Amino acid sequence: MSIVAADNVWILTSTAFVLLMSMPALALFYGGLTKTKSMLNTMMMVVVAFCITSFLWLAYGYSLSFGDDLGGVIGSLKYLFLNGISPKDAAPAAENLYHYLFIFFQMTFAAITVALMAGAFVERMKFGAWMLISALWATFVYFPVAHWIWGGGFLSDMGTLDFAGGLVVHETSGISALVGAIMLGRRKEALMQPSSLPLVAIGTGLLWFGWFGFNGGSALGMNAQAVSAAFVTTIAAFIGGFVWMGLEWIKYKKPTSLGLFTGIIAGLATITPASGFVDVFGAMVIGVLAALICFWAVVSLKNRFKYDDSLDVFGVHGVGGITGAILLALFAKPDVADVKGLFYGGGLSQMWPQLAGIAIVGIYSVVLTVVIFKITDKIIGLRVEKDEEVEGLDEAIHGEKAYTREF
Repeated sequence: MSIVAADNVWILTSTAFVLLMSMPALALFYGGLTKTKSMLNTMMMVVVAFCITSFLWLAYGYSLSFGDDLGGVIGSLKYLFLNGISPKDAAPAAENLYHYLFIFFQMTFAAITVALMAGAFVERMKFGAWMLISALWATFVYFPVAHWIWGGGFLSDMGTLDFAGGLVVHETSGISALVGAIMLGRRKEALMQPSSLPLVAIGTGLLWFGWFGFNGGSALGMNAQAVSAAFVTTIAAFIGGFVWMGLEWIKYKKPTSLGLFTGIIAGLATITPASGFVDVFGAMVIGVLAALICFWAVVSLKNRFKYDDSLDVFGVHGVGGITGAILLALFAKPDVADVKGLFYGGGLSQMWPQLAGIAIVGIYSVVLTVVIFKITDKIIGLRVEKDEEVEGLDEAIHGEKAYTREF
């Protein structure tokens, strides 16, 4: 296959969309949810994770993820610092795309995955600790898992499917966020006090916009699957938001903007692994189930076990990604991508590799995150001092304020 101009235009556009999802979308979304006194610190955690992971991707992350397969476990160091790659080369994993473009597109996925975890640790983690965790986690969790599923590793050989990151992005970051939040401990002031819900609204809209590139771009070309993936992504998003708002209205007697925005993100996260395999009907069901299951995780599961996942990274992204990977095995329609789910004549043939992938990725993420947090705690320490947490991390760590006066 030769390089296709239209495909490159679409993937370059998609890359810009995914870049926008981190900066400014995720930074605004998380920053708006954080207390005013730690708002800048939260936004910096997102951006610095993006910067660190992007550098490591160029240094060795791309090679470990998409280099020549070594025993199904990791890629070789063939592309160390992008050695031997010319701007005119075609990508081995997508011969219709320039190699640089494929690297660039996948870099934004790696970077936002690490940045997603930050939401679980805000308002109490040392900034230096977060930087070290970002580097170690990208190296020892994201890069290997990306290879297992997308780079020709053993889960790919097993038949595990993940169109745009339900396991590679959302399960890894969500489960690791939960483990890290438990090890880090609860905040001194754990009550939800969003600094700016209008910023959350802007962040939600920009994330939704960026998700067209996240899911639509994962078709790696301008084709029917890309259009379908973008379309079903939007369907799951608005249904997820509407149902979540309704659940909140029933339970708390008031529909909140935060509930609507959270439901939209839950729908987006849950459709991600299945977006290239399901049709409109499947997307509608996934949107409903995304709201129901993630709402339960955020409202009931979190309260039951009393863990302080500050911005519900596990409840929305971890639970959503896992749910979507399972629903893929039920609603995958052969008309979309030649994969048969249970309801389209495939039986349970796709369910077993999905469950195996979920279990393996989940266990691996838990174990490696525990090790990474313990190492970081020994070297730097995880938590800021009590008085710094009470004062707010913006002034205590960065010497800045989000606002010079109260409104």
